[in-house]
Amino acid sequence: VQLVESGGGSVEAGGSLRLSCARSGYTSCRFDMSWYRQAPGKEREFVSDIDKDGSIRYADFVKGRFYISQDSAKNTVYLQMNSLKPEDTGMYYCKADLRWCSVTGLPTNYWGQGTQVTVS
Repeated sequence: VQLVESGGGSVEAGGSLRLSCARSGYTSCRFDMSWYRQAPGKEREFVSDIDKDGSIRYADFVKGRFYISQDSAKNTVYLQMNSLKPEDTGMYYCKADLRWCSVTGLPTNYWGQGTQVTVS
């Protein structure tokens, strides 16, 4: 399983960005998909997730500003980020947690390489 994030960049406060996470490999398996972020000098923190059944959760600090969605046909998860603040600056990572697969012996979670978001 490979995860490739895209869509990061530099934006002024109040602006918007849309991140994408494309998943490839073992596409018949079912995953919960998450977004995490890590600011310089800080620990990685949970941002949002969408489980295999479509249930969604958000961290309190992004509620009402960020929205997660998925296109199952494209095996892609999106994070629409609105009203961005300087404190949203960081590397944003996509994570996949394996919930069901007909193939056994696979790792239970996967991370992408991240995409940088800078808000000034």
